[in-house]
Amino acid sequence: MSINLQKDLLCFSHLRWDFVFQRPQHLMTRFAEIANVYFLEEPLFDCTGKPYLECKPKCEGLWVCVPHLPAGITQGETIREMTALLRSFFGERDCSKFIFWYYTPMAFEFSWSFSPHMIVYDCMDELSAFKFASPRISYIERQLLAKADLVFTGGLSLYEAKKASHHNIHPFPSSIDKAHFRSARNAMAEPSDQASITGIKLGFYGVIDERFDQKLIKDIASLRPDWQIVLIGPVVKIDPAALPFGDNIHYLGPKSYAELPAYLSGWDIALIPFLLNESTQFISPTKTPEYLAAGKPVVSTAIRDVVSPYREMGLVSIGNDAETFIAAIEYELTESVDEQWLQAVDEYLSDKSWEHTFASMIQLMLMVRREVKPVILVSELKHAS
Repeated sequence: MSINLQKDLLCFSHLRWDFVFQRPQHLMTRFAEIANVYFLEEPLFDCTGKPYLECKPKCEGLWVCVPHLPAGITQGETIREMTALLRSFFGERDCSKFIFWYYTPMAFEFSWSFSPHMIVYDCMDELSAFKFASPRISYIERQLLAKADLVFTGGLSLYEAKKASHHNIHPFPSSIDKAHFRSARNAMAEPSDQASITGIKLGFYGVIDERFDQKLIKDIASLRPDWQIVLIGPVVKIDPAALPFGDNIHYLGPKSYAELPAYLSGWDIALIPFLLNESTQFISPTKTPEYLAAGKPVVSTAIRDVVSPYREMGLVSIGNDAETFIAAIEYELTESVDEQWLQAVDEYLSDKSWEHTFASMIQLMLMVRREVKPVILVSELKHAS
């Protein structure tokens, strides 16, 4: 992309760069092509001496910055130490030449006093509804919204919930790298840990956390022991021992972004088995268009941003409990993936790409820049005097 922001970018993230490759990584790697990007993670409390900020290059134009703080310090002390580290970071840099890009409102607690060129809040999830969320997060988010120049949301339902809270807010459902996932439509050699699993394969990849419907998976596995359920991803915020286990449930652990198409290629059905609760009320699962780009039939619970537009367009099937979920899977298994369905998928996904999302965001940012710093012609200055 030929656009030059002429600004560096500091991204405040609640997700670690090497955790799961998703929206922040997709966007920040693209920003790194046109600006210097510093990806600031949440602190590690492992420091025995003076707090410090560790910045390591991840790729050209992008550094991952990890604060190291003393163990056992209070929340107030954490905010003070983070503020001090940020001041040190800007000791050799001009803050006014930076864009602050927030994924977590909690970072505003230690960064509110700085004066960057622009503040962008990319609200990809309703973090206040997540397990272990700070009770202060909604209050801090309101402060961030009051100061932000531009707000994006990670889905349409989240946009509807937030649109009255800011004058310049825009929905950007998570997008896809179509070429990456479309490769799964071709026969690929299955990874060894999945190749050993024989039979009908129902697959899921993503974070296995409080949003994951454990009972649904247990019931499906019990009622259809001939189906093999493949689960890929890290287990966080829940007790792994409490997860359902069985001869036909296979936990393959976290996989890299590059490995996902090879796993997808071997599945018969792709699953989105999320609970319907506070933590999933506003989510827009990135895996929905990724599964579809791979040419895989999708069965999901009734997540709002999956029902509309995917179910309404006949691109996915929905189940509300184990019985209807199984019926939806059986329907998809008997309905072969035909050219008409693939054409409908491709037509819908035709303008869905991270490149398109990134370019649209950039245009909105450039408009904000012009509004905040309008060009005043010399003739206008003379006229004004």
